[in-house]
Amino acid sequence: MNILLLGSGGREHALAWKLNQSVWTNPLYIAPGNAGTSQCGINVDLDITDFDAIGKFCEEKKIEMLVVGPEEPLVKGLCDYFKSKPSLEKIFFIGPSKEGAQLEGSKAFAKAFMKKHNIPTAGYKEFTVDNYEEGVAFLKQHELPIVLKADGLAGGKGVVICQNHVEAIAEFELMIQQAKFGDASKKVVVEEFLDGIEVSVFVLTDGKNYIILPEAKDYKRIEEGDKGANTGGMGAVSPVPFATPSFMSKIEEQIIKPTINGLHKDKIDYKGFVFIGVIKVNDEPYVIEYNCRLGDPETEVIIPRLENDLVGLFVSTCNQELDTVKIKVDERIAITIVAVSFGYPLAYEKGHTITGLNIKHSKDSLVFHSGTKEENGKIITNGGRVLCVTSFSETVYEAVEKSRDVLEQIDYDGIYYRRDIGYEFL
Repeated sequence: MNILLLGSGGREHALAWKLNQSVWTNPLYIAPGNAGTSQCGINVDLDITDFDAIGKFCEEKKIEMLVVGPEEPLVKGLCDYFKSKPSLEKIFFIGPSKEGAQLEGSKAFAKAFMKKHNIPTAGYKEFTVDNYEEGVAFLKQHELPIVLKADGLAGGKGVVICQNHVEAIAEFELMIQQAKFGDASKKVVVEEFLDGIEVSVFVLTDGKNYIILPEAKDYKRIEEGDKGANTGGMGAVSPVPFATPSFMSKIEEQIIKPTINGLHKDKIDYKGFVFIGVIKVNDEPYVIEYNCRLGDPETEVIIPRLENDLVGLFVSTCNQELDTVKIKVDERIAITIVAVSFGYPLAYEKGHTITGLNIKHSKDSLVFHSGTKEENGKIITNGGRVLCVTSFSETVYEAVEKSRDVLEQIDYDGIYYRRDIGYEFL
């Protein structure tokens, strides 16, 4: 089966690694990919938002399955584009329609969806420039802390937690009046603050049926002890010790089932992943956010734990046959630690040569590339998050040690990684 995977991060390297193991895959193309994905298939220089170029490539290479890694093409309607073209409509497409992708593309859409289908989430109100003054008055009397969310896509930076009313009103003005996050903050969702511990839940749905993938917990803060600036993710662990069978059962009954049933009832075309950010508050689950794709770096721990043939799962998804599938999972603990460029998540340099990638390490450890590229026979840094090392073991401590052992053999100018991923479970 000719397969095209869109994206260039660690998530896509993990997906490419898994897709390449399938008996169905021949060949695998990755657009645009990175230095790591080139070891799993053929990298292709395509812009993931250039729908015409993607369509033309699929026609030329007789692509039979398209897997979309990041959210932007989905939110912009790539699925709808393919379904509207007679030459492309029969391609197995993994990713929701433009309307389905609004679960991630619009916080207000997601909140309205949850309210309609009685899915537990934080209380909220939404504001634009048209009711700006009403928003200011609402903030002045709001209980602290206050959560402000840009409605649209903001590269993971559109959420601000304010500890006092002055800060909240200032941020509210920056977002709506000063376009702090561009068009994404033309509308702002103001939420009540939920205090608890978070878990990332992943579902693959065919629009009617679903399977639950391994859960994960990621670490957003740049500094050890979960301090410092927010990042795209510094590491992840799966399974999550506090996500007990009874708690996961609550998540399925109160969140997953009404979410998938809601998509079906609302006639939303959705064949792909649903990422559900869940927070545990007094042993009850609440939805913080939806994403219309897998998370990064969570993918780098959940996909290696998945023992099923991924292409087979995707075929069942497109044929709406997920009710016939049983998930098989490696029961060991998987930990991934992300290595970043000096200065990240603020300004950072690119172009530093990476050494140590060819050193043989334990079969229980995997290196996934994120921001890398090959230049003149060398692999160099090409992003804020450069690579990550995923390791398996029977305990969190041993898995962390294995990943750290591998990272100590890898080097580039300005390398930095947290040494305490999974610290609260050690």
